[in-house]
Amino acid sequence: MPVKEKEKTEDETSKVGTTAELVVKCLENEGVKYIFGIPGEENLALINALKKSSIKFITTRHEQGAAFMADVYGRLTGKPGVCLSTLGPGATNLMTGVADANLDGAPLVAITGQVGTDRMHIESHQNLDLVAMFAPVTKWNKQIVRPDTAAEIVRKAFKTATTEKPGACHIDLPQNIASMPADAKPLKHALCEKSFASYSSIEKAAVAISRAKNPLILAGNGAIRSNASRAVLEMAERLNIPVANTFMGKGIIPYTNPLSIWSMGLAQKDYVNRIFEKTDLVITIGYDIIEYSPKKWNAKGDIKIIHISEEKAEVNRCYIPEVEVIGDISDSVYEIVRRSSRQEAPKQVLKIREDMQRDYEEYANDDAFPMKPQKILFDLRKVMGADDIVISDVGAHKMWIARHYHCLKPNTCIISNGFASMGIAIPGALAAKLINPDKKVIAVTGDGGFMMNSQELETARRVGTPFVTLIFNDGYYGLIKWKQEERYGESACVDFTNPDFKMLAESMGLKGYRINKAEELLPTLEDAFKQKVPSVIDCCVDYSENLKLTHKLEGLK
Repeated sequence: MPVKEKEKTEDETSKVGTTAELVVKCLENEGVKYIFGIPGEENLALINALKKSSIKFITTRHEQGAAFMADVYGRLTGKPGVCLSTLGPGATNLMTGVADANLDGAPLVAITGQVGTDRMHIESHQNLDLVAMFAPVTKWNKQIVRPDTAAEIVRKAFKTATTEKPGACHIDLPQNIASMPADAKPLKHALCEKSFASYSSIEKAAVAISRAKNPLILAGNGAIRSNASRAVLEMAERLNIPVANTFMGKGIIPYTNPLSIWSMGLAQKDYVNRIFEKTDLVITIGYDIIEYSPKKWNAKGDIKIIHISEEKAEVNRCYIPEVEVIGDISDSVYEIVRRSSRQEAPKQVLKIREDMQRDYEEYANDDAFPMKPQKILFDLRKVMGADDIVISDVGAHKMWIARHYHCLKPNTCIISNGFASMGIAIPGALAAKLINPDKKVIAVTGDGGFMMNSQELETARRVGTPFVTLIFNDGYYGLIKWKQEERYGESACVDFTNPDFKMLAESMGLKGYRINKAEELLPTLEDAFKQKVPSVIDCCVDYSENLKLTHKLEGLK
């Protein structure tokens, strides 16, 4: 007869620990250092378990801010950022940041509280089907309905979140399950070996590159995630191939390199578009079509493409590669370079780059006020070191940052461009400063985006992350106004009034500044970075430059 399992005594069960305590041990096992979120009645067991943990819980002022913090944490570290909310409105507030991480390829794990399983079958206070709700904005999500499955669910969430293409995962923990005994332990991590591209695909790519007359490299965020910056630079310099980057690929090679043709992605036809019009081969490296649609640079679908990535190319009629080189990006690039031969310098490209450089420096000494966006960013570049970090919010200023703020290293300018959500800059800067306390970190935002998550400046002061916030103040939703004026010749429903941003900062115990003339910005930035508390700089911007840029680019030939 089978041996009957010995029943545990009440004392033995009490030593097992709860599901919430097991989840916290699993999070420790995953190397989690911070959890961003807000406590609620249905996640009390988790909050209580965290009191005995090495993990630091950062209490935010809004769940959206918590999710954005986890989002940027994941993008900068490559490890999942973790955010926590209660059920109902707490969970719905998380969704914007979770969706942003998922589309931008940032590893994130969101944990939500939930009503007990004994209440799910009836109409219940704040009860929503969170698994169904998060399904469209995550790679994978699951509800813990048995204590003994918690360790497997946590491990799978972290593994899935970091597998290429990284993204968001969600764990839903019902209130009664969280308090039940859980006789399990965290799972070991399996070692994942790198995968390498086939020799045949590498050979085909090398032949195509060697035969091309005017090849270009288009580098995306996947190249940065894969730490392939050095490999991309070697391909560019050894084979004399110019490099454009997407907004999320900034810094893939130093912007000062003569072969860097800066960022591709402005809606209007820019200098870099002229270069793409002359190419007969585009080598995409870590490029995701969500970063910048191939319809914008290959509308006819007649440019030959080599796709180098860790994942297969997405299906798109304007993006049909001749060759797909799938595997470790750096290894693929080095192997292709060894088999390729190119000597001719891209003279036409270098001539256009000279025009780009003159355009960039045109406003270096401009003293007009309100300040032109080009001048603001020129001064900001002077203050920021090679390793310092800009977190861009979304709005008209983002387009100017993409075009005019250039980088020497990867992950020094973070732009949300897959989901492109307003409100990311301030919470994102908090996370960036938390990870990099010795670097200058600045949130650059419009006045519209600032007011969406400005409350997290209190969180920043409380946790000791003294970053700087620079506000482009124009009293409009500037990007939408720009598009309205382009399409209809006038704008509507985009204006608002603002509080006194300097006084608002000071009311929270921060350092506030107001720029009154152009020559004040540079010394103000320098002073703001010396502060021991977060600083806010209110700078009026002249967005008449938006349409001027549109008309200027329309005249390019």
